[in-house]
Amino acid sequence: MQQNVIDTVSAMTAALERGDIDTVMSFYTDDAIVAFEPGAPVRGEEQLRAGFAAFAAVKPDFRYDNGHEVMLTGDIAVHIAPWTMSGTAPDGTRITQSGLSVATLRHQADDSWKIMLDNPFGARLIA
Repeated sequence: MQQNVIDTVSAMTAALERGDIDTVMSFYTDDAIVAFEPGAPVRGEEQLRAGFAAFAAVKPDFRYDNGHEVMLTGDIAVHIAPWTMSGTAPDGTRITQSGLSVATLRHQADDSWKIMLDNPFGARLIA
């Protein structure tokens, strides 16, 4: 089950790197909350699509070089992973960011996992 959670996060990340927002959205619950900026979570399909589109616009390349940690209880999983991202802003400026992803996922009836809460800036509280 832990690997299934990691595979879900990895597949969502790959879709984001490709700019496939419809596929990205398919990995989230209808009531998901995502922090596209530190300390500023948003919800709702329109806001999530806009946030993911902004990330995809920089043609991001994400890395989880330090691995993943998954904790499971019942149908809930917490995924924790440090990440780095490089990309290019629309004006050609190179962008690099890093953080600690903390995401909560719920197991679905079809045996898939969907992300309910997604905070890629979990490290901001200890920085």
